[in-house]
Amino acid sequence: MAAIVFWLSFGIAAYVYAGYPLVLLAWKRLAARPVCKAPIEPTVTLVIAMHNESRNVAVKMQNCFELNYPADKLQIIVSLDAPTDGTDSLVREYAPQGVDVLSTTIRRGKASAINRAVAFARGEIIVFADARQRFHPNAVRELVANFADECVGAVSGQLVLLDSEGREASNTLGMYWRYEKKIRGLESDIHSVPGTTGAIYALRRELFAPIRPRTVLDDVQIPMRAVLKGKRVLFDPAAIAYDEVAKEANVEYEKKRRTLMGNYELLVEMPELLLPWRNPIFLQLFSHKVGRLLVPYCLIALFVSNLFLLHGYYLLIFVCQVTWYLLAFTGWLLATRRMQDMAAPTTSFQGVEKDL
Repeated sequence: MAAIVFWLSFGIAAYVYAGYPLVLLAWKRLAARPVCKAPIEPTVTLVIAMHNESRNVAVKMQNCFELNYPADKLQIIVSLDAPTDGTDSLVREYAPQGVDVLSTTIRRGKASAINRAVAFARGEIIVFADARQRFHPNAVRELVANFADECVGAVSGQLVLLDSEGREASNTLGMYWRYEKKIRGLESDIHSVPGTTGAIYALRRELFAPIRPRTVLDDVQIPMRAVLKGKRVLFDPAAIAYDEVAKEANVEYEKKRRTLMGNYELLVEMPELLLPWRNPIFLQLFSHKVGRLLVPYCLIALFVSNLFLLHGYYLLIFVCQVTWYLLAFTGWLLATRRMQDMAAPTTSFQGVEKDL
């Protein structure tokens, strides 16, 4: 029994991170679906939801004005979610330059801010963005060009994480993100990605329906609705947004925790996604999203079952597991110590010396 649990757990974890990419590679060779991308200029509404983003307002607005898209076909909406740090007054300074500002005095969350903005939108294509990331000047053009293909319902851009020197991050997080983008590219080549990048994605206006106010992952629920309506959701690496890589482990941990919780919520809100005859990308969703929800439990089962199999190569695998977790724990301790040192107040002795 222990051996069955061991190999089942090992198999699921190995499939999610190694087997699934190999399946996608083979699938692409056999049945790739090219997209008829062409230069078109439909009307576009750029939606930016903001809460407390006072330090990002100026840079973000300037970035919007620098986009390579006809100004008379680009509507910019900033939907404010009851900010308390002066973001509202800063954003309103750009109203004379054509920025539409929507606001509320009661905080209702990003999803509600998105719903308000799309209800006010005039564009045929809605482009969703966050306050912190910067778009490449051609990002909107690249996104929109995919909608020349009538099969396309939504398009995700590529988020490039930059290090402190302005180069694409090559640390652990940067490498993982590159792996993730490779997976999304393969999924897009065969049909659709099961979710988009929240910092940069676009949708046909007629496919949008208001989302639940407390929705965690709008960038998964909105595009998956398009898939259920028979449209494709693409990943286009030519549509680029830039962001800085997280400097603190707890920041990235919080993002991952939110993503995992959002995936659980998605399955509760849209149970039809788990029906292969209803969801045309059931395999991609199960392998990419559901599989990753199962992996933590598989790792626990793998470790516990290995305790009953301490002989032969099982013993070697157990030693590797223990070493791996000790290294991870050591890394966590070092990261925690570094954050504590950075947060520790510095003491100045200038006043003491003067008194003496």
